[in-house]
Amino acid sequence: MAASTSGAIKARLEALQFGVPVFRDGPREGQAEPFIVVQEGMPAGLDTTANGDFGDPAAEINIIETVTVDLVQRARVKTGARTTKVTERYGLAEAIAHALHGCQLPAHPAKVTAVRVDDIDRIPIADNRVRHSITVHVHRELLREEVTPQ
Repeated sequence: MAASTSGAIKARLEALQFGVPVFRDGPREGQAEPFIVVQEGMPAGLDTTANGDFGDPAAEINIIETVTVDLVQRARVKTGARTTKVTERYGLAEAIAHALHGCQLPAHPAKVTAVRVDDIDRIPIADNRVRHSITVHVHRELLREEVTPQ
């Protein structure tokens, strides 16, 4: 069982065996591309379509949590004085998005009712690298221990 939403998404992606290491919040120092980074702590708001009575202490409160999944790849490698070879795995970002959209995230500690991929952005970054940023909305129950001090 994962301890957080990013941990549950990390577990899902690792189980799919894309052949790309998956990290939470950032890669280890010196990590070669390609790699995937799952970042939570993005906006979370009330799911206004799926909440019980706020006056009832036993009522389930549901939120929509935003998570970003970044795929970082080397775009191409130099093969000669004036030639390069494409190393970017085209379609990998779309395969990741497809695998997440509609999944259940069974490793999540809370009840997940929906996982929806909102968009995929392809962003060239420095040093001949490319980043695909996948925005995911996770509709889930807000756990009492997330809001009650221990």
